[in-house]
Amino acid sequence: MAKMKLYYSPSSPYARKVRILAIETKLDKKIEMVNAALTPVAPNADVDKHNPIGKIPALSVKGMDLFDSPVICEYLDTHHKGRKFFPRKGRERWVALRQQAMADGLLDAALLARYEGALRPEDKRWSDWSKGQMKKVDGVLDALEAESKALKGKLSIGTISIVCALGYLDFRFATLDWRGKRPKLAKWFSTISKMPSVKATVPPPA
Repeated sequence: MAKMKLYYSPSSPYARKVRILAIETKLDKKIEMVNAALTPVAPNADVDKHNPIGKIPALSVKGMDLFDSPVICEYLDTHHKGRKFFPRKGRERWVALRQQAMADGLLDAALLARYEGALRPEDKRWSDWSKGQMKKVDGVLDALEAESKALKGKLSIGTISIVCALGYLDFRFATLDWRGKRPKLAKWFSTISKMPSVKATVPPPA
């Protein structure tokens, strides 16, 4: 396989999904990591060349650019001979994809809330918007607590995505006590956070 180049940020939870999967599949040694700083109001010209949406992660493979973490992760999962992180069929596949969708939905809402508070000028901030986004976060967290049994077992794209989503809450919403009413989810996260691939991709201090 041609040498790959991943445009990422150490603080990006979406890029973290790709990095964890790359480590787990031992493809990380075949990927050149390019740290690309950007925000919605401060784009990165190098990233724009590889992703017209201007977001990370973006994966450059000879003759092709891939973007959006689900697409990149699924691409990588087709390029190793080990156990697949995207189950190929049956209920297991749909559970994993549903978990990924919930985790990415949580992240989308959390990022919008963060941008509202960190990037938007103070006199233009809309508190009801932020509350609405955090209500979505709480909804996903409650669903994950109720379905905690489904998180156990072998790592999948679903559980990788959930790890990254919960890690982002700890990183950017340190005062949010998401563990308080969700002991089963908290216990699972504590256990899976000890995995080498998860520990190796923890965001730097905010």
